[in-house]
Amino acid sequence: MSQPIYSDPIELATPVGTGKTKITSITLRRPGSGELRGLKLADLVQGDVNAVIRLLPRISQPTLVEQEAAALDAYDLTRCADEIAVFLQTPPQKPAAEASPE
Repeated sequence: MSQPIYSDPIELATPVGTGKTKITSITLRRPGSGELRGLKLADLVQGDVNAVIRLLPRISQPTLVEQEAAALDAYDLTRCADEIAVFLQTPPQKPAAEASPE
């Protein structure tokens, strides 16, 4: 079983959250097939706002609710969309033990 792949922490330009709980940084996990259900891959690669907002609660740590994802500053949402596109357009790296010797 492979280990999850995570993005570097994304420091939010504008924190989101309600009350005393403000989220200032999130980490995204490479989505699995089940987390992509109901979404079009092309929409995610192209940075479609609705698709990104629907996916973020499924792959963010701490977990954003959809309302928090929708409240992200445009700059922060774009950074998340860029990271998602990278996940979808690059193959997962093989662990060193599985890599073939050269």
